[in-house]
Amino acid sequence: MTHTRLSLPAVACFAGMAATPGLAGPTYENASGGTFTPYGHLNFAITSFDDGQDDNSQLADNESSSSRLGFRLTQPFGENELTFRFETSIGFAASDEFSQTSDPDDFDWDQENLRHVDLIYRTAQFGTFYAGQGSMASDGVGQFDSSGTGLATSIAIGDVAGGFQLRDTAGALTGIEVGDAFASFDGTRAGRVRYDTPAFSGFTASFAVGENILDDESDDEFYDIAVSYEGSIGSTEVEAGIGYQVRERPGSEDREDTFGSVGVKLPSGLNFAFAAGDRNTAGNYVYAKVGYEADWLNVGSTAVSLDYFSASDSVSNGDDADAFGVAIVQDFDQQNVEAYFGYRDYSYSDTSGTSFQDASSYIVGARWSF
Repeated sequence: MTHTRLSLPAVACFAGMAATPGLAGPTYENASGGTFTPYGHLNFAITSFDDGQDDNSQLADNESSSSRLGFRLTQPFGENELTFRFETSIGFAASDEFSQTSDPDDFDWDQENLRHVDLIYRTAQFGTFYAGQGSMASDGVGQFDSSGTGLATSIAIGDVAGGFQLRDTAGALTGIEVGDAFASFDGTRAGRVRYDTPAFSGFTASFAVGENILDDESDDEFYDIAVSYEGSIGSTEVEAGIGYQVRERPGSEDREDTFGSVGVKLPSGLNFAFAAGDRNTAGNYVYAKVGYEADWLNVGSTAVSLDYFSASDSVSNGDDADAFGVAIVQDFDQQNVEAYFGYRDYSYSDTSGTSFQDASSYIVGARWSF
């Protein structure tokens, strides 16, 4: 059985986005060197999930890089500079919110869509200081990926179909969601204070303390630390990092995550990514990707990749989750558009005696940046 969810307003917006040339956001400058730079992107995709019995398709905002609007207001002070950053997701129905049993509203914005309301003070000698809603120290450290295909397949397996449930071989929904069985770990955004050291030979250490200030029902607190590297070894580009985050949850066991990743890109365009993580309450995983990027077309670069994800003890002790993905992303430089396609297979088993059907998903879409 096939179920398709395509709202007319979303279809019209998607078609317009794909057909409209990209316009670079202007930067406005004042007499003292301050700048105001707006930015944003739209990122709609058709996603489909086959649970072994039913197909479910929908037009959605791709959660791997949700549609958003923002601006940076920067003022220099000698060698230092102060930036105010504002950024919000627009609030379209996200790809990880759909399931066999529920559909999100086409549009639903609330305060939890705020990504950054942030003061950033960069100094020439003493590093960078942050205050406000924004990235904790370890945000992004678990997702380094030089392939150029992250819009279609990435370590964040649940971004495409995270709300869908797996079925058992009798055809019943099991209540086990893709986003839980194939979970990966990374830092978060919160209301926080953060400090980044100056870069030393490409290495930076970061520290942050924060609270979940956008969820009125949450009193969770976060503490994290990360070390990251960005640079070159010869002509090979490397970005890597490792992070540790504690989430204190009143009334529940504190959660401790340790995770890291590395992305490597050779001059030939061949690239590799590797990531791993462990959570004290939810098992561990490893992830690997191999990709290639080349200028096969004169409109922009083409990136292709294969990846593999394996997790254990994510939902229950003794369970195993494996996923295999392929992706292609085509840049259209003049239009500021990235068109993409990704396909993924999922398999899952546990010790309960239940047999699960294999599942699959695909995503096809485009991101227009402005």
